[in-house]
Order: sequence, then structure tokens, then C-alpha cells
Amino acid sequence: MITQRQLTDIARLTADQGLDHTTVSRLRQVYPGTYFTYCLDDDINDMEPALEGAGFNLYLVDGRQHCLRLTDDLQVATGIVLAAVLEETN
Repeated sequence: MITQRQLTDIARLTADQGLDHTTVSRLRQVYPGTYFTYCLDDDINDMEPALEGAGFNLYLVDGRQHCLRLTDDLQVATGIVLAAVLEETN
């Protein structure tokens, strides 16, 4: 389970430090037992983010049944995908 407070704190830390491997490593230290990964937001389809930040979105992961899948339920969330939102250039 991930709480709304944890989600907010994770977003704050990500906004302060930027989204990169170092930030994800730091989050793994702060939240042991929680799965973290990162990717581009374009890699995620058909799912609304649990939280939108400046330049990134957070998605919840449910890993209870041996395969990871995205969820919108904080009660079953076991991890978070931090997804970088790239600015569009026209």
C-alpha cells in the first residue's frame, strides 16, 4: 500500500532533485520494499497518472500477482513508475 502522503512526498523529492537514476536510487533508499522505476511518459498507454508533477507523472504499480501492472488503487499499489514528460517542440 502506498499512501497519498507518500505519493506527494515522492513527487516533491522528484521535483526538487529532477528525474534521473540518482533520484530513483534515493527513493529506493527512503522507501525500502517499494518498487521504483522510471521511463518516458509516452511509454505508458491508457492510464491516467496518480499524480502529475512539473515535467513528470507518477503511476502506481501493482506487483501482487507475479506480474507488474499499472493500477489506480493506492490500497494495492506496491510501487511507482516515475515517467518523464518531454516538452513538445513544434
